[in-house]
This record gives sequence, structure tokens and C-alpha cells, in this order.
Amino acid sequence: MPDGLWSSSPSHPPGLDCVPSFLALKFFLNEMKSLEAELNPPISKKVYNYIYNYKEHLPFKLLGILDVENIPCARDSVLYGSLGSVVAGLGHFLLTSRIRRSCDVGVGGFILVTLGCWFHCRYNYAKLRIQERIARDGIKNKILYESTHLDPERKPTTDKNSS
Repeated sequence: MPDGLWSSSPSHPPGLDCVPSFLALKFFLNEMKSLEAELNPPISKKVYNYIYNYKEHLPFKLLGILDVENIPCARDSVLYGSLGSVVAGLGHFLLTSRIRRSCDVGVGGFILVTLGCWFHCRYNYAKLRIQERIARDGIKNKILYESTHLDPERKPTTDKNSS
């Protein structure tokens, strides 16, 4: 097979006469790139950044005001609120068969469950932050006062030889 796609040069070990040459591989890769470019048209820079740089894209805001991704407790509160809405509205509808009132109860259930979960979660979050601050201050003081006369864990020594 002279000058074909496959190389049969003496540099190859015997028995490997069907190994593709470097030029054939390079040609194949270039063809694959051009085929990929035809099948996948270039995307805009904004879409590329949104897909590949997930930290740089704009945050998802619920109703334009609540940043669900970055605010602690917001995601869980909204999810539990929506579940409470469905349970309250569907439960009221099954008991009374009144559609409009069931929708009102569902909205009320959403508001009550969302606010209840929000305040409970934020209270626990604030408590955790206070505990973290106390622990951080304690570690800082331990590092600062360690091996000094102000160290509370250091036992006072009395010199009996000095009297």
C-alpha cells in the first residue's frame, strides 16, 4: 500500500503494517473538528459563560426579589411552602369541594409554611453563627494566651525555694 492512508514504513515493527500514519491521523482529526463545527454552531459568549462558568451567571431570583441560590434558608422555605400549599389546598378541596376557597387556603398555606420555615431556619442559622463566633474567639484567645501567665489552663506554681 504505497502512499495510502496506512503506513508500511520500516520504522514500524513487523506485523503492524496496518497502523495509520501521523499524517492520516492529523487529517482525520481536522475532519472531525470541521464536522463538529458544522454540527455545533458557535454559541454566544453570554450563553457560553452561563453554561461553563456557573459562578459568573446571574443568580436566579424568585419574583425578582428573592435570590434563592445565595440566601441561606430561602430555597428550603420556598420548597416547604409550596408543599404546604398543595397539602392545604388539596386537603381543603377534598373536605369541602369548594374550588375558590381551596385556592385561597392553598395560598394561605404557602404563606404560613414559608414564613414559619423561614423564621425557624433563620433563627437556627443565627444561633449557629453565634456559636461559631464564640468558638472562633475562644480559639483565638487560646492561641494568644497559650504558654503565658494569663493562660487559664496553666497551673500556678509556687516557689518554695525563694522564702
